[in-house]
Amino acid sequence: MPRLLPLLLKISLPLVVLDQLTKWWVVFNLKQPYLPYQTYPYLAPAGEFKGKYWLASNHVDLIPVIDGYFNINRVHNQGVAFGFGNGTDWAPIVFLIVPIVALTVVSLLWKKGVFVGWAKWSAPLLVAGVVGNLIDRLTQGFVLKGYEGESFWTRLSEGYVVDFIDVTIPFINYRWPSFNVADSCICIAASLLFLSAFQAEDKVKDQSK
Repeated sequence: MPRLLPLLLKISLPLVVLDQLTKWWVVFNLKQPYLPYQTYPYLAPAGEFKGKYWLASNHVDLIPVIDGYFNINRVHNQGVAFGFGNGTDWAPIVFLIVPIVALTVVSLLWKKGVFVGWAKWSAPLLVAGVVGNLIDRLTQGFVLKGYEGESFWTRLSEGYVVDFIDVTIPFINYRWPSFNVADSCICIAASLLFLSAFQAEDKVKDQSK
């Protein structure tokens, strides 16, 4: 069983750096979307800045990469996948604690030898994804327009994950919820864990012959 730390340095660290570089580029180059947070900010009504609500008429700020299929689009997500939990009072706190728990669980399972076969590569990918999005939740609330005069804890609680990869699936014309590099790492890790289960079954069958 290889040590986890070298894998974290070789795989997780570069992915976290890439994740943060892309997110901060988006934050500094694309306009802040509608608040409170929505998975699809382009559905928000146009208007003006009022207290904590940003209703800029030009809040839709897309950079087309492949016209009609792939855009760069700044989206704030306080929830998890598909925007679950967005706009709720509990999401910022719950989803700030969950990543810390997840990192602890990954470490414990690694020590128990659970990550074997293809699953070995899922551990550093999971860590990269969890850490990348956790950094967002700890920092992004402090750069929000409209919260400059709020307390430290208020701004911390307004943390969110920056999603920016905006993809439309061809043929079915379905616009997939925006995601980021960290999300991609978590999805790939989940796929590897799923495949490793079949790998383990095949190994058991071979040993039983």
